Amino acid sequence: MSDLEGFGFVMPHWLYWGWLAVMPLIMIALERFNKKKTANDPHNHPYLGEVLADEDPIIHHHEKGNLFCRAVDWITENSGIFISFWTVNAVCFYFFEVVMRYLFNMPTIWVHEASFLLLGMQYLLAGGFALLHGAHVRVDVMYNFLPERGRVGMDIFTSIFFFIFAIALMLTSWTFFQDSLAMGETTVETWGIQYWPVKALMFVGSVLLLLAGISKLIKDIVLYIRMGRGEAL
Repeated sequence: MSDLEGFGFVMPHWLYWGWLAVMPLIMIALERFNKKKTANDPHNHPYLGEVLADEDPIIHHHEKGNLFCRAVDWITENSGIFISFWTVNAVCFYFFEVVMRYLFNMPTIWVHEASFLLLGMQYLLAGGFALLHGAHVRVDVMYNFLPERGRVGMDIFTSIFFFIFAIALMLTSWTFFQDSLAMGETTVETWGIQYWPVKALMFVGSVLLLLAGISKLIKDIVLYIRMGRGEAL
């Protein structure tokens, strides 16, 4: 007899991980299909991050950088779009939980855990995407009072602290992943799903964040030089 019998529907672990991998691809295909119909819609809007981060010189000047930057930015952009669709799963999971709990008096043992793991992985993987679109919180007590070239210079200087954090996160995440995989770590709740994929994605997210930071630094340096020569409009 399974330890999970008597708990109603319990999502299998393989289905959870498989659905997280496949579901965004389905949503992206549907979005692209719909985008063809609304290509000329005058009500299309830019990313909210770009609206809020208009003071970021790189976004303002549309600096693209070199081939490496464009490749990293493409990966960062598409990985961010991919994981953004995971939010839909959390909404559906909690809707299922509410229905089962209050209509059928059969609360689930997996929805809460599935959702907070999903949102935690999404948070870690979205760091590079947020950096690309200028959506990270910025301490702008001095930043907004600087001229535009001064802002770029400030970004170059403060990148030192960013890389210390990003490298520490990457190395720590790799250690966490290795230890979790070696011990076959699972959650302590009844559902008992594997933890090592979560920590693997923590490492992937830190790598994406580091690459996005390198791309931004290169673009900052290029823009700083262009501004010094009076080439940036």
